[in-house]
Amino acid sequence: MTDQRQIEIFSAGCPVCQDTIDLVNRLACPSCEISVLDMHDQAVAERAAQLGIRSVPAVAINGKLADCCAGRGVDEDTLRAAGLGQPLE
Repeated sequence: MTDQRQIEIFSAGCPVCQDTIDLVNRLACPSCEISVLDMHDQAVAERAAQLGIRSVPAVAINGKLADCCAGRGVDEDTLRAAGLGQPLE
């Protein structure tokens, strides 16, 4: 088992994206390794497409798009349910 949970935040640099970055940073625990990815970068946009991201902000946890990000937007309860902020044992 890995000792880090990989958290990817896909952002376009807008205020709503910044709110999501702040939320994830607030919820994160020592087991969370956070990467903020700029959707203006072609490689990031390609990664987002692979994950099925259609709008930003979006959060992927361990390579899987968080359920809240598939349609209605980032949601704290859904991110917590996906493991964000919960130390790995």
